Formats: sequence, structure tokens, C-alpha cells
Amino acid sequence: MSTTTHPHGVAGASARPALSRAQKIGVVIAGLYSLTNVPPMTGPEGEVGPPLAIVVLGSVTGVLGVVAAVLAWRTRAPLWRRLIAGLMILNAVAALPAFFVPGVPLVLVVLAGIGEVIALVVVVLLFTGPRR
Repeated sequence: MSTTTHPHGVAGASARPALSRAQKIGVVIAGLYSLTNVPPMTGPEGEVGPPLAIVVLGSVTGVLGVVAAVLAWRTRAPLWRRLIAGLMILNAVAALPAFFVPGVPLVLVVLAGIGEVIALVVVVLLFTGPRR
């Protein structure tokens, strides 16, 4: 561990490398996507929506994702990027039944598919290292 001066003047703190451009994009996309998960998702008017457990899980992971994205941006600590990736994967796995359970409204299937693609893109971006 190096003993450099922290940007805020704290001596002895280790300097973290800056986020790569891809990592910054991944953090921003994850933060915005998590922000859309904070309000509970319901089904279309008159349709049955997702189970309550999935709605609660989506809201909780949304709040945690927003917090983790802000901390990942500010501290550049890899821990927060790993947490974001884990939350995105958890959301993606929770959305998988939408593709296999009969009677799920098409709108929710499409939204689940978009969420799967976003999760994949974000995870790849978060773990992309700097170009050499």
C-alpha cells in the first residue's frame, strides 16, 4: 500500500487509480437504471403485476444501486463496482421468470428483456480495465 496524500489532504491513504471511461459509463448507466427501479413496478392497468417479493426486491436493489453508484463514482473503490454488478445480476435473475411463466403481460416481458441487456452491458463495462 502506498502512502500518498489523499485528494482531501489525508496523509497515509492509498491513492486509487481513476475510473476508466468504460467504468464511468457503466457506473452512470447502473445509477440511472437503479433510479428507475426505486419506485415499485406494477403491471399494466387491469393486469396482474409481478409478485410482491419481486417488487420489494427491485425497490431495495434500486436504492442500494443508486447509493453504490454514487460511492463508486466518488471513492473509485472497486468494492462499490462489485456491489453494483452483484445488484444488477440479482435484478436480472429475479426478472427471468417473466420469460417462462405463462400469462405475463407482454409489456413486462419486454421490460425484463431490456433489463437483462442493460445488466449485461453494465457488468461488462464495470470490469473493463484501462486500455494499454
